[in-house]
Amino acid sequence: MAKATNVYPVLDNKFKAGAAKESATVIADMEQFSLSISNGVETWTPMDTEGWQRALMTAKAITISMSGKRNIGDAGNDFVAGKVFKNGHDAEGYFEWELPDGTTIVWTNAVFDVKNMGGGDSTNVAPLEFDVISNGKPTVTPAL
Repeated sequence: MAKATNVYPVLDNKFKAGAAKESATVIADMEQFSLSISNGVETWTPMDTEGWQRALMTAKAITISMSGKRNIGDAGNDFVAGKVFKNGHDAEGYFEWELPDGTTIVWTNAVFDVKNMGGGDSTNVAPLEFDVISNGKPTVTPAL
């Protein structure tokens, strides 16, 4: 993908999933995503700072919530939906997020937490809704 500049549409984000990098493909028919970053910050107020607090960020966690349509036969969509009844390490897999500027963020063992893969009104197209939860530090490759 070419490096984006200026403002951009959300659709320029790309998401891939699979058992490993070599088998990862784009997850078809995803319509939206949201990002939640949790930061662990420890604070303390030593006497030598005259009452002013000090702080140090000591932890991070990322959850990417995605929703779209269940597309049977698409490798990425099938991979994610296949995690619905898995536990432990079986619920993990490769996840790659490519930002519009070309930066990639990768977890080789992200946790796939499937929330819905078919529920809704009888006239709806079946959904696929899931969270991708960071599992350790990601590999971040800045855009060139």
